Amino acid sequence: MKALRFSRKELRYVAAMAASRLRPGAGAGVGPLSLVTDDPPELPGDGWHRVWPRLSGVCGSDLATIDGHSSRYFEDFVSFPFVLGHEIVGELADGRRVLIEPVLGHAARGFPLPFEGAAPADGNDYRHLRSGHLQPGLQTGFCASTGGGWATELVAHESQLHDVPEQMSDETAVTVEPVAGGVHAALRAGVEDGDIVAVIGAGSMGLVTVAALRNFTAPGSIMVGAKYPEQQDLAAEFGADVVSAPDELGRAVRRATGSFMVGPRLSGGADVVIDAVGSAETVTAAIGLCRPRGRVVLLGMPGMIDVDLAPVWHRETELVGSYTYGSELPRDGRRATSFELAIELAGKVPFDKMLSATYPLDRYRDALTHAAEAGRRGAVKIAFDLRSESRRRDT
Repeated sequence: MKALRFSRKELRYVAAMAASRLRPGAGAGVGPLSLVTDDPPELPGDGWHRVWPRLSGVCGSDLATIDGHSSRYFEDFVSFPFVLGHEIVGELADGRRVLIEPVLGHAARGFPLPFEGAAPADGNDYRHLRSGHLQPGLQTGFCASTGGGWATELVAHESQLHDVPEQMSDETAVTVEPVAGGVHAALRAGVEDGDIVAVIGAGSMGLVTVAALRNFTAPGSIMVGAKYPEQQDLAAEFGADVVSAPDELGRAVRRATGSFMVGPRLSGGADVVIDAVGSAETVTAAIGLCRPRGRVVLLGMPGMIDVDLAPVWHRETELVGSYTYGSELPRDGRRATSFELAIELAGKVPFDKMLSATYPLDRYRDALTHAAEAGRRGAVKIAFDLRSESRRRDT
């Protein structure tokens, strides 16, 4: 199989960090990522299937890894060498199209579920991520045992598989994984009816969160800070009430809430602020936009950042992390997983409009540079198209 493999090579990792400071995505050319031809991963046991990817998206966490910006916190939860790629629509040996729920949960690792019907990411103990018959790995795309979506073949456990609705295109299906993350963030936010919600960032994660907020909660207003025209248009189409430039979002929240300025922060603010970026600047901005005793949701993956937490203490702000997906209780009273709700939402919202370009694996440097510069190049989501490279085989 062909695969984009990330190896443990410290000197190349340092080179990627240095290169990416000059140009985002440059780590793909000098870092420990390489295009290889290798044997596909072995099936780990019963309940596992071979998957031939059709489309596989590029995520911000992938770019952070390639450019040497990911947090060292994750070192204990990955195994090298791994094949990147966790936003995957693929095909099984019987021809079924499937979506991969990437988290390698209890079932995939041979452990009892934490409760009946638990989704792969559910549970309050992460020991299984380093145990069982698989090598360590948070999810597909960061585990040496499973492979990843940036390859012509990988393996996945049946607990990770979701059938693609017949009428859903591959281009929509490849967005379902980030949509599930947006659904989880929107429901983790605990939005009450009539709340003012501000979303910082309108890349793919910010956009899908807007759609989830609009469809699964009942806010009084959804306000979004979006930098580029394409992002602004999609934010409005996906359900935002107010779309402004990032540096105007504070003014929009101030007008909506009747707040005053106290230094760089608002005296009041939005009831809920969702940071879909994860930089020191955006986390600081999110805290400053949130009213006292409000809630800030960290959806964008922060790494080692310098943030003044005094206002969190003084304003009694609730900081909530939002990692991947899980079991949800939407306001209609049913119980469903984030992925189930995301598939449902993808049947209503034209998420395929986010897919701006696709590339073959051989052009991975172009693809990753495009993804890293997506906003200013008028793009949102970049993916690898493996439909002409993957070959389904009966096993």
